Amino acid sequence: MGIKTYKPYTPSRRNMTGSDFSEITKDRPEKSLIVSLKKNSGRNNQGKITVRHRGGGNRRKYRIVDFKRYKDDIPAKVTAIEYDPNRTANIALICYADGQKSYILAPEGLTVGMTVMNGPKAEVRVGNCLPLNLIPVGTMVHNVELYPQHGGQMVRSAGNSAQLMAKEGKYATLRLPSGEMRMVSLDCRATIGVVGNGDHNLINYGKAGRIRHMGIRPTVRGSVMNPNDHPHGGGEGKAPVGRPGPSTPWGKPALGLKTRKHKKASDKLIVRRRNGKA
Repeated sequence: MGIKTYKPYTPSRRNMTGSDFSEITKDRPEKSLIVSLKKNSGRNNQGKITVRHRGGGNRRKYRIVDFKRYKDDIPAKVTAIEYDPNRTANIALICYADGQKSYILAPEGLTVGMTVMNGPKAEVRVGNCLPLNLIPVGTMVHNVELYPQHGGQMVRSAGNSAQLMAKEGKYATLRLPSGEMRMVSLDCRATIGVVGNGDHNLINYGKAGRIRHMGIRPTVRGSVMNPNDHPHGGGEGKAPVGRPGPSTPWGKPALGLKTRKHKKASDKLIVRRRNGKA
């Protein structure tokens, strides 16, 4: 993927960049693999806003991506690389030898015409999905399962990959993109390679309207509000927070407060946390 710039015929166009979509080979999604998405604008089933600054945005269909990859020992040919508005990574349309079509995450280096396969008999090759116990130590993987048969839950966004560091007993040790070292069952599956579209984070959106198209509404800083609207508000000029630490609009601690449960069952599987502490 390349980054394209625009001729600056307006101020917002001057620094705007975007993807050149050079890897994309198909404009329209596969009809049998899309479903409608209902907009909820950050509201729950009671109609209350639970996520702020959401709403509007362009209409989009959800592409049904196969994160499980449990259709074993049947080769599948890559027929297209497509854009997916619901994620940062591109997706690949594959067609199995028996005629079934499916979407998978498109790793770096996967092109139209290549063959991919799932299961224990698959080779260690880009795009193939197999159990961790059959993957050599040092291999870069993505779309990693946390629990067997649950489908890939980790390492799915553009440009990301985890490295298989060791295998011992029933567990494999992975180094995740955050730097965390974590043990995962050897029966869990992972896909070989690095997730494609790695230049995604280099895009400069250029103007506020482009963020609105993504369904994100404006955010206002608490320090410019009145004190009845936010704990940071009020004061003459640019006043400091005036509290021991930053707060949410409802007076709870913000920015840095740890929300992970203290006695979570999976703590014993984390070898080293992303902050470097064991």
